Amino acid sequence: MTPKQTHDDNDDMPDEIDFSDAERGKFYRRDARIQLPIRIEAKVQKTLAELANAKGVDLSVFVNDLLKKDIELIQTGR
Repeated sequence: MTPKQTHDDNDDMPDEIDFSDAERGKFYRRDARIQLPIRIEAKVQKTLAELANAKGVDLSVFVNDLLKKDIELIQTGR
């Protein structure tokens, strides 16, 4: 992949990119897993972090445990 010169010196993006030597699927992995980013309100995150810290566990472990318990409660309530 060879970038061609741009017409604007302030533009980092080339006008065209030559993909003639590109390899389709080079980075594709059938078994790849994507971890979705999840946004938590600041006050909720602060509270969860304080609770996790008080228990001496990592925040992500604490949140995952809470979610697993909630999922179990939801599934048993059906």
